[in-house]
Amino acid sequence: MAIAKTATLIFRIDPGLKEALRTAAQQEHRSIANMVEVLIMDHCERNGIVIEHRATDGKSSRRNNG
Repeated sequence: MAIAKTATLIFRIDPGLKEALRTAAQQEHRSIANMVEVLIMDHCERNGIVIEHRATDGKSSRRNNG
């Protein structure tokens, strides 16, 4: 299975919060981008939010985290 393309997300964040994110990512041996993904997925799972994934064959698939 091929890897699906990713989307770009650009936002501003308080410098202290960015440093905390960097520290958390470093402690888990993750990139900052991957740490943000993990935090979003955890939040969605805790709140019953379905994450739609785009399959490599062009069909949508859903990830139900609840």
